Amino acid sequence: MSKNKLAKFAELENFPNVFQNFTPLQPALTCCGEKAEMKGRWKELFFRNENPVVLELACGKGDYSVNLARQYPGRNLIGIDVKGNRIWTGARQALDEGLENVAFVRTRIEQLGEFFAPQEIAEIWITFPDPFPRKSRAMKRLTSPRFLDIYRKVCEPGARIHLKTDATGLFEYSLEVLAEEGIAPEEVIRDVHGMARVPEELQILTYYEKMHLEAKKKIHYLRFRLFPENSQR
Repeated sequence: MSKNKLAKFAELENFPNVFQNFTPLQPALTCCGEKAEMKGRWKELFFRNENPVVLELACGKGDYSVNLARQYPGRNLIGIDVKGNRIWTGARQALDEGLENVAFVRTRIEQLGEFFAPQEIAEIWITFPDPFPRKSRAMKRLTSPRFLDIYRKVCEPGARIHLKTDATGLFEYSLEVLAEEGIAPEEVIRDVHGMARVPEELQILTYYEKMHLEAKKKIHYLRFRLFPENSQR
């Protein structure tokens, strides 16, 4: 492990906007060396307001988390990623800018239910996740039925889910899953940057998106609402 990564990991332990789960088999969050019981209390204990909580999953360097926090001061953003050295970038930027409506959680996405209460989340962004192209690994895709069930456990009814990806296979797979789930997409865009006018939220460019655009790849976007299973949609 490089000295740079080690330095970032050490700094993360003292960042007041970063919560880390070091023991996946015994899930628990710590912040600044102290145990943090945040489940169901993010608005109360960290954000200190009643604004909606929005997650960015597989947030990487936190580009969407930080930029949405800038654009929408009336939303509370939380970036989720398992890689601490990536989270460091967004967390450091948020601290330097004094953004109080953004936090980061270092954990596996499979464990969202350990750290967020039922109906605590109002919206989810999935930004350039690993597409897991092999069919044998389809259940690892963040729009698979397995993950939709995880989101249902923490999201309020009708929560909006956004997917932004360059992976056409993942995009088409996601549409197939929604059809099987009986969910009609609210918006389907197959070439975001080919639009005459790109919506403000989609103008945010992540680290990976910039690379994909340089490689002349099309960026796809999908938005849908997540409802409890067997509910009236």
